[in-house]
Amino acid sequence: MNNPQNIIVIGAGFAGLSAASVLAKEGHKVTILEKNDQPGGRARVWEKDGFKFDMGPSWYWMPDVFENYFALFDKKVTDYYQLTRLDPGYRIYYGDNDEMDVPAGMQQLEQLFDSIEPGSSAGLKQFLIQAKYKYEVAMCDYVFRPSHSITEFIDLRLIRESLRIQMLSSMSKHVRKYFTNPKLIKLLEFPVLFLGATPQNTPAMYSLMNYADLSLGTWYPMGGMNEIVKAMVSVATGLGVQIKLNTAATKINVVNGKAQSVDTNQGTFNADFIIAGADYKFVDQQLLDKQYRNYTEKHWDGRTMSPSSLVYFIGVNKKLPGIKHHNLFFDEDFDLHAHHIYTDPQWPDKPLFYVSCTSQTDDSVAPPGCENLFFLMPLAPDLHDDEETREKYFNIMMDRFEAITGQTIRNNIVVKRSYALTDFKNDYNSYKGNAYGLANTLAQTAFFKPSMKAKKVKNMLYTGQLTVPGPGVPPALISGQVAAKEAMKLMTGE
Repeated sequence: MNNPQNIIVIGAGFAGLSAASVLAKEGHKVTILEKNDQPGGRARVWEKDGFKFDMGPSWYWMPDVFENYFALFDKKVTDYYQLTRLDPGYRIYYGDNDEMDVPAGMQQLEQLFDSIEPGSSAGLKQFLIQAKYKYEVAMCDYVFRPSHSITEFIDLRLIRESLRIQMLSSMSKHVRKYFTNPKLIKLLEFPVLFLGATPQNTPAMYSLMNYADLSLGTWYPMGGMNEIVKAMVSVATGLGVQIKLNTAATKINVVNGKAQSVDTNQGTFNADFIIAGADYKFVDQQLLDKQYRNYTEKHWDGRTMSPSSLVYFIGVNKKLPGIKHHNLFFDEDFDLHAHHIYTDPQWPDKPLFYVSCTSQTDDSVAPPGCENLFFLMPLAPDLHDDEETREKYFNIMMDRFEAITGQTIRNNIVVKRSYALTDFKNDYNSYKGNAYGLANTLAQTAFFKPSMKAKKVKNMLYTGQLTVPGPGVPPALISGQVAAKEAMKLMTGE
């Protein structure tokens, strides 16, 4: 590196850590400014009385993305953490005495489909062949495009592939081409919930998530999802990246269209180049003066955000036999809950929810004889949030959890903490308190997403879940790589 640059990365989430490490490997001096007391963004950890809770992401999908990331630095996942494939991957509760375990083995999965909808294993094979193709096209090509312009996608091969992967069809229609049983439809539509939109408004190209789920499998890093963060921090610091914790960015100083420095509560940091991995809207509207912003407040208000969440971290002083690592409670009307998230935003009448019990797989996350539970209920963003409402929905989830599983846990709770919209806003400057970023609707895919480029600041880029390629841990890892590559082009004048 003949001309190393002083690079400031705002935010130590997955995208920020990824971008910082790629740039440090090229010889640049990189400093990450992180407002919280630990790195990882939403993938922080909370510990109390021997219980260890992952505060954010809990699903480890697309293991190849993690392998490819660490391979950039001549490392392997196994250098840092041990992966366990979950079998079953997860359980779906459809009601009392009505549950489905989703097996890891393909033969067992085909048998499950045939037992629910006779002959449907043939449709499953065809569905997953298409999903695999979409996954390979998207994860090897599409997601690594910076999406600065539609011209990146205008070539005959990409147009043919876009048609082949049903870019313009909806996930809902695509699934129903192959299956009629409502249980199988719910199973196949569930992964797009991670993308922040209903199946009716999510492009069918995202059936690639079904390939990630059913073919590549659901995994768990022993010790918890924060082990990924520890691994990434180890890579970053080993390359010389400095991570400044408890350092909140308060202003990006721009002179004549070029960023000069970042003001923080810990002083000012000079910069030759800035990559913003914090909440895009916050950076755009709060850290930059008006003349340097990419968008207006009105533009942001018109974006469709992914849901927020009400989360409860629960420690109980007994074991819960029969509970799986991942548990989905689909015993109420999905469409009604979706209506209360996307169409008529309000706290839902009859919510669906998810429960993780990592102590079923990992003894290290709870004291002996205890269980570690993570309750999550998706919510519309920007709702009124108070403790009374949180407790009301805690009791709704508890009532259904106990009735459906036959487990009584209320009197065994020894650790309890809630986390919802206000906390997302306070901890991450999250726009409207969203949990997952921008919804992956067709109108917000690829070059329709907020631009990675700071259009009026020559030496600044955005990365993370509000820009390309989108929400989720693997996309965030990739977003950081793409931003780093684009930064190097800009710094060298390519």
